[in-house]
Amino acid sequence: MNRGNVEAGAGGGRGGRGGVNLPVLRGHNEALLLDLLRAAGPAGLGRAELAARTGLTPQAVSKITARLAAEGLVAEAGRDPSTGGKPRTRLRLVPGARHAVGVHLDRDELRAVRVDLAGDVVAEWSRPLDFGAGPEAVAEAAVRAVARVSGEAGAPLPLGVGVAAPGPLDWRTGVLGRVTGFPEWEGFPLREVLVGRLGVPVVVDKDTNAGVAAGWRPGGPDGLCGPGVPCGPGGPGAGGADAGGWAPDGTALAGGSSVYLHVGTGIGAGLRLDGVVYRGTRSGAGEFGHQVLRLDGPPCRCGGRGCLEVLCLEAVARGDLAGAARVLGEGAANLVALLDVDRVLLGGRVVAGAPEVFVRGVRSVLAARALTASPPVVGLAPAGVAEGAAELALAPLFGRG
Repeated sequence: MNRGNVEAGAGGGRGGRGGVNLPVLRGHNEALLLDLLRAAGPAGLGRAELAARTGLTPQAVSKITARLAAEGLVAEAGRDPSTGGKPRTRLRLVPGARHAVGVHLDRDELRAVRVDLAGDVVAEWSRPLDFGAGPEAVAEAAVRAVARVSGEAGAPLPLGVGVAAPGPLDWRTGVLGRVTGFPEWEGFPLREVLVGRLGVPVVVDKDTNAGVAAGWRPGGPDGLCGPGVPCGPGGPGAGGADAGGWAPDGTALAGGSSVYLHVGTGIGAGLRLDGVVYRGTRSGAGEFGHQVLRLDGPPCRCGGRGCLEVLCLEAVARGDLAGAARVLGEGAANLVALLDVDRVLLGGRVVAGAPEVFVRGVRSVLAARALTASPPVVGLAPAGVAEGAAELALAPLFGRG
């Protein structure tokens, strides 16, 4: 997209996301309008609504949306009923105009998805993966996966590729650290290698950060349900209106902060605080699985003893899923007491195998250990880690870099 000067308009905005009308990159205003149209869904928004929500003048909105329409990103969504004058045209995002790819590199599996601008999956592929085969082999597998889901030869390149991998890693540089159990990955510049082979922008982040990024879905707050899992009052993601989860009409109530707990081959957490993914100064935030719950407990592969990860996964291995959920809940209660978040989202293959057991178990522990009148809502993440990785790749287009 062209990044020339911004059109003039009146100042204003919505909590730091208002239109910019000084001589700065006009891309800010394009991203702002695209983000609003994405959230509005197929119904779209009128130019007057866009102007009111951004603080831009109607003239500026018209110029920007005309340019976005010429690029195929925006189209008409119909007209509002006339109130005496000319019916106002509503605009919508065109989901199929562009796409991004998300790749989840797990320790034993690779999953890749292609998503449209609405974040909906239009293609996916998975295969076994040996993360211990070494960085070069895994990087090559990621390149093949991107090609597999990107469409036929000659199809437009993705806007970007998001790659989620086990941590620790530096999300700014895409260089991996000493991944537990895989020391050979330390210092490998995964993002640089993939950019060179793919020729498109690449984002590399921890799997848990991608997981919490997937918690944002257009048109609503952090989702509380997953594919095939009932949502709303009474479903596994329900928390009750009094718990800040679901209003009496079944709609989800908004919240600013959430944690995503991933239970798979390892255990970690993604944090979104005040609407922003929090990674920490050294990209080390979210090492949730290595908090010690039992002094002198069983040895963990991190070198410690009695870590939440080893206790929870041992319970899973012996078939005690309710016990694993309680262990996860105890760790979650520690995190909630520290950060006072609005919601706790659960994901990963272990959770997917018994979603109601884990939601019920974690919710029960949080309720018992609540330090406030309203414990956080507990539910399932609305999408997987690969989808979250694709969301990270799309983020700059919508001003969410």
